[in-house]
Amino acid sequence: MQKIISATEIVDKYGISYQTVNYYTCLGLLVVVRVKGNKRLYDKEDVEERLKRIDELKKRGYPLKVIRQELSKKL
Repeated sequence: MQKIISATEIVDKYGISYQTVNYYTCLGLLVVVRVKGNKRLYDKEDVEERLKRIDELKKRGYPLKVIRQELSKKL
């Protein structure tokens, strides 16, 4: 069974801003798996893997555009 997490839960659990979650979603770095009413829901494991990879690549100096390309290859 797929474990689901909301954008506000991502903010609380991973310490990133709501704006960052929105921005990453718009860029395709985070993938919405379901929409319930006005709430976007994400796969919890996928979010964890993606945020970890995004953080690693950002620390190495990669721009978000390149990170998006890397995520589409690896995940």
